[in-house]
Amino acid sequence: MRIVDLRSDTLTKPTPEMRKAMAEAEVGDDVFGEDPTVNRLEEMAAKRLGKTASLFVPSGTMANLIAVLVHCGRGDEMILGDQSHTFCYEQGGSSAVAAVHPRILRNREDGTLDIEEIEAAIRPENIHFPRTRLIVLENTHNRCHGAALGMGYLAQVRDLADRYGVTFHMDGARLFNAATALGVEAAQIAAPADSVSICLSKGLCAPVGSVLCGKTEFIQEARRARKLLGGGMRQAGILAAAGIVALTEMVDRLKEDHANASALAVGLAEIEGIRTYPERVTTNMVYIDVKLEHMTAIDFMERLKGQGMLVLPTAPKRVRVVTHYPLTLEDIHHAVGIVQSVMKEARSEAIS
Repeated sequence: MRIVDLRSDTLTKPTPEMRKAMAEAEVGDDVFGEDPTVNRLEEMAAKRLGKTASLFVPSGTMANLIAVLVHCGRGDEMILGDQSHTFCYEQGGSSAVAAVHPRILRNREDGTLDIEEIEAAIRPENIHFPRTRLIVLENTHNRCHGAALGMGYLAQVRDLADRYGVTFHMDGARLFNAATALGVEAAQIAAPADSVSICLSKGLCAPVGSVLCGKTEFIQEARRARKLLGGGMRQAGILAAAGIVALTEMVDRLKEDHANASALAVGLAEIEGIRTYPERVTTNMVYIDVKLEHMTAIDFMERLKGQGMLVLPTAPKRVRVVTHYPLTLEDIHHAVGIVQSVMKEARSEAIS
């Protein structure tokens, strides 16, 4: 059976160029700072993000946890959104490992936190309160339709952080999708943040790895935290080589994923029994709400799977689909046809 897998852009496979680069990578011991391919990737990522240094780590979850460990001390507080990846999907590592208290604010539909609410959440100096040390934003925002946070908003957050003496970390797992959607360089998006993480293994197709970027002093401390968490990978140049190809060859094609997501949302919008939000699709994510009373997201997923389309439930009546390499527009049209068939059958069952 033909399979169209739209569960996540983590499902990308390394390109032939990546496999070749991995096979030929020059390596050394990265924990000793002696892997030339890792060093090259870190220099390239820092330059691409407009920061002075960066650190190659196994995952985005580790990158974000390292940022929390470096920016905060035990018992400090960070402000983040109730729909953020760090809050929802990183197993509470900021509390369990870093002993940092989360102050949760409501994410608005566009992925932002209200500026006035952030300001109100910053603690005054008082022995009864934890100290507010960090603001964390996600860009693009996964659970908010893959929304890209705008430059004006990021500047407001930077101004607020400066006024209150707190730091600002950006979970930029899909930052290059944000840059593509906004038509700006990645460094412009990263500039307001003290630190930023990027994921190489989502739409950029590398098999493993994220990069954490910031000032040199920050990265020096981040390297210590990576060691604490078991993230030293020795001859990691084999993996870093794929990351170099990701940054040099795969960023520009993200616009194809965005176009495919838009086409998918438009096609699905015509199907009775579900609801999509074409006007909110600006990157590579489409959310589908199931409107039939007798059908849950799990049921919808299983029916689609039976016809060769894979999606990811994110709520009792909602699924997410994500476009990525190497899916084509023809794959998108095929997926729309599968949903049409599934919903036609489901509507008939409801009537009978």
